[in-house]
Amino acid sequence: MFYKGIFMSIFLRKSIFSALLAFVFFALIPHNANAYMMKYKEDFYKLYHIHYAQNPDNCIENIYWLEKAVQADFANPMFATAKITTEKEWEKYRYMFQMHLNLKLIEQHLRLGRIYDKKVAYFYDAPWKAEYLDDLEKAKSCYTAGLCYWKEAKVWAEKANATSFNFLYLDDAQFWEDERTRIATGELDYEKILNRELTRLQKVIDTFVEMDEKTY
Repeated sequence: MFYKGIFMSIFLRKSIFSALLAFVFFALIPHNANAYMMKYKEDFYKLYHIHYAQNPDNCIENIYWLEKAVQADFANPMFATAKITTEKEWEKYRYMFQMHLNLKLIEQHLRLGRIYDKKVAYFYDAPWKAEYLDDLEKAKSCYTAGLCYWKEAKVWAEKANATSFNFLYLDDAQFWEDERTRIATGELDYEKILNRELTRLQKVIDTFVEMDEKTY
């Protein structure tokens, strides 16, 4: 969505390429009469998963599938991830799904950023100054991207919080309802978290920039 082009150029492309190959493979293998090609939000969202061991490739793969989900159309309400019986429920479901996807994109960018982040710049890190600065810039890009997704998440959360949805609660989407409530009350504020990380990270970058590249 917002930073897809950035990550295609900054980070390793092999994970996205592998994910795309997998998608093409499964799309081309023979299907039975009741099967269909993945093309809806619900389809792509099912491919998102949390890995036990986080590494850049895992995060980039998840970002790829989540981006595909954000851009895709919704499936018929019969195939929604929550039970939908009315048009009003369908409307709220769509808002909360978009909100949730953007929140998951923030989580993955935070995970990816922390892989490249270095909390402290020690004097003995000087010989690897250039390498550390390169990684820190990647982390900075991740946290900055997260701020854009947060703006999107808040927009969709606000739509889902409209007074017309008062007393309308999707029981099958309880986690999304909790996210919506936490955003509305200010309990969940990724802007604060991301800005805190960016401020700290910039101090580490400044420390490295001022270092002499000598070997200890």
